[in-house]
Amino acid sequence: MGSIYKDYFTPQKIREHYNYTKGLTENQVIPERHPVFIAIIVLCCLIVLENLLVLLSVYRNKKFHSAMFIFIGNLAFSDLLAGLAFMANVLLSGHRTFSLTPVQWFVREGTAFATLAASVLSLLAIAIERHVAITKVKLYSSDKTCRMVLLIGACWVISVAIGGLPIMGWNCMGRLEDCSTVLPLYSKRYILFVVTVFTAILLSIVLLYGHIYCIVRSSHAEIASAQTLALLKTVTIVLGAFIVCWLPAFIILLLDTSCAIKACPVLYKAEYFFSFAAFNSAVNPVIYTLRSKDMRKEFLRVLCCWGVAGRGKPAERCMVPLRSSSSLERCTQKQDLPTSPILRECTTSV
Repeated sequence: MGSIYKDYFTPQKIREHYNYTKGLTENQVIPERHPVFIAIIVLCCLIVLENLLVLLSVYRNKKFHSAMFIFIGNLAFSDLLAGLAFMANVLLSGHRTFSLTPVQWFVREGTAFATLAASVLSLLAIAIERHVAITKVKLYSSDKTCRMVLLIGACWVISVAIGGLPIMGWNCMGRLEDCSTVLPLYSKRYILFVVTVFTAILLSIVLLYGHIYCIVRSSHAEIASAQTLALLKTVTIVLGAFIVCWLPAFIILLLDTSCAIKACPVLYKAEYFFSFAAFNSAVNPVIYTLRSKDMRKEFLRVLCCWGVAGRGKPAERCMVPLRSSSSLERCTQKQDLPTSPILRECTTSV
């Protein structure tokens, strides 16, 4: 390996960076029985179970095998991985941090960054799909599947790239003065880059939904009145949850890029802010799936099956198809009406 990577397998580098940026030694880390540590583990388990329920619901019911629900499934999958990555990050933190090599540390932090980025980018992909579905002239087009694959593929490629940049060389090893206080092996310039990207994603979502709102308002009054209320409610919940969960972490990271070493004590409590940001992965399934009545019913069916199976009873009743017509089917019937682009595709989920 080249000179850039020569220290990647030297555990002493971890101690050197943590001592320089935090003045932290192995005896000063948070113990594993600390209430905060336990609360984070419980949150991660909730994220995993909640998003697993979404994935099972989408997989089991053919009514949810449409493009929109596939995007929701991708969001749930990224949130599930984010929960697992964050749990692994916490379990490998504390005193175990000082037994890691730099390359292991980069994998630990990079995986968390990549999965959280995938969750945020999935929100953007859903916004793009909603925008295209509403503004596209054709009801069905041959490039719809291609667009879906490209959006989901781009989401994961970009996420992996964002999480992998430090291990590929964009770090502060050999330049201690450029090191982040929150993440002692990461360059402050990389932290600033990540915050800038996430802020751009947020602004993009705002612009896309703002344009959707304008389209709805310009539609026929009888359509706009109902659709606008649903759209405004969903957009408010989505953007509100995103901003509330991520803004504190953004502020901490921005503060990290501007503060001198050991000059901002609040940076030593960054785990609280990242935990709150991860909470967004638990909120997303509520926002993007529970607004669908049929999804709620499917949730209950899956939970029913788990409960019945746990008691050792037959689960045939849990497999009975939904009796009520799906909201997607109702919207599909409305697609025959050419009076408004809003009716081309169901928008009850987002």
